[in-house]
Amino acid sequence: MTDFVTHVRNRISDDREFVFVRDDGGRNRLTFAELDRRARATAVWLAGRGLTDQPVLLLYPAGLDFTVAFLGCLYARVPAIPAPLPDAGTPHASRVRTLMRDAGARLVLTDPAHASGLSGLSARVADAATADPDAWTPPALTGGTIAYLQYTSGSTSDPRGVEVSHGNLLHNLELFRSLARERPVRRLAGWLPHYHDMGLVGLQLQALHAAADLVFMSPAAFVARPVRWLELISRHGADWTVSPDFGYAWCTRRITDEQLAGLDLSTLTMALSGAEPIRAGTLAAFERRFAPAGFRPTTWNPGYGLAECTLMVTCVPQGQGVTVRRFDPSALQRHRAVPAPEGTPLVACGPVSGLDLRIVDPGGSGPVADGEIGEIWVAGPSVALGYRGRPAETRATFRAGDPALHGRWLRTGDLGFLLDGQLYVTGRIKDVIIVNGRNLYPQDLEEAAARANPAAGRSAAFGVRRDDGGEHVVLVQEVRRGQSGALGETAGRVMDQVTREFGIPLSLMLVPRGAVRQTTSGKLRRRHMRELFLSGRLAPLHAELEPAVNDLLETVA
Repeated sequence: MTDFVTHVRNRISDDREFVFVRDDGGRNRLTFAELDRRARATAVWLAGRGLTDQPVLLLYPAGLDFTVAFLGCLYARVPAIPAPLPDAGTPHASRVRTLMRDAGARLVLTDPAHASGLSGLSARVADAATADPDAWTPPALTGGTIAYLQYTSGSTSDPRGVEVSHGNLLHNLELFRSLARERPVRRLAGWLPHYHDMGLVGLQLQALHAAADLVFMSPAAFVARPVRWLELISRHGADWTVSPDFGYAWCTRRITDEQLAGLDLSTLTMALSGAEPIRAGTLAAFERRFAPAGFRPTTWNPGYGLAECTLMVTCVPQGQGVTVRRFDPSALQRHRAVPAPEGTPLVACGPVSGLDLRIVDPGGSGPVADGEIGEIWVAGPSVALGYRGRPAETRATFRAGDPALHGRWLRTGDLGFLLDGQLYVTGRIKDVIIVNGRNLYPQDLEEAAARANPAAGRSAAFGVRRDDGGEHVVLVQEVRRGQSGALGETAGRVMDQVTREFGIPLSLMLVPRGAVRQTTSGKLRRRHMRELFLSGRLAPLHAELEPAVNDLLETVA
């Protein structure tokens, strides 16, 4: 079996279902058999318009309409492009137009409620009701056929369309299945957006692959009232869930004692965490908070992945729980991992299984030893085909000619190290700040700022170039406007904390909530924040800048 469509159709039944819980509390349901019937009708409609092998942009709200449209594209051999609705904000509207140009999409599909609002994009509603699902003819599909285009989040560059094949998808979903060992997943629950690789592959496609029920909700509903996510797990007896670090932290902060009393998380056997840096403090705090609701320490499954490898690269198998080790911070700054009892805590992201992984010196001198930090390279059947329409970037990232499995190594751009068979991720190459020969990771600076001011919002740390080739450290920190009378005090606490922990001078800018930009999947856009800072396009509430940094701003102005 080489394609996802055949795999899914072999698991069609009326006793498995997708359940979408609407924001008003109502439920929409489709059994697997009904999903299949509607997908076949959609495929007939698409094929009738000559769209075979032509990419189609999918602009849908959270819900079952997207699932039907995505499956319909797979059934028609039409590469789908999941994307956020442009009415979610101006940055999203610009992104949609960028994706259309980059992919060469000929058609935009949406649901009836959004068709008129997207008329400027010539969006259509797939009128599958007029198509006969029994007229569907399975297209010729192989493991190398493009299944869909997963656009990267754009946290470090313009979004690029990763071409994910049917073979890539099946292999990666099989890696997920193997995590469960002798207890395969029965029911998944979650809130992640369908246009994010973790929500698409880790929730929706994983449920179809494993023939498991899925109950899910919109990201907006989760953010507004995070207890809804845990209520899905509790009421439906879910055994798997998936979320970035943010989701677990948000629940810990926002769920009340009264809400906690009504939860039962004892059915959970796997709680995957990934897609962004995994903080040991987040896992420990969630564990303590929800232990009374039956959450067990062995439920954690930290992992590492990226769209260029379909989704998962490594993940802790079921039942092992989280491994947190501490490392000498000064050694980490020299790209070495030296265990130290009072050092920086790092979360292990699991062993390598089903893929080849090596840690390579970013300078090009080859693989490094265990405990040495370098760039993470991956090879194997989950590694995607490349970037659509970008041959030079594909050659640079998906390296050909290396005598590895399948002859290709994926350069992830992420830094990490292997120790005792587990992968630890330390940051991104392009985000590392070099100060006096020391390698500082921005997330460490941001976490120090959060400790100094727990009530503050997001922060973004980055470096700006000095005349001598070194870097100044800049931190942009969100604060509430109501704190305006205490901005100087807040700035002092943050600067004292960061300076004390890292022994570096710091330039600080306090900005309103919402000013620190994120991608559609919630990742910090540090490079974009650096551009906004240097160009003077941030509106500070308060700033304390090193003279040399202030001179840089005046030069740009």
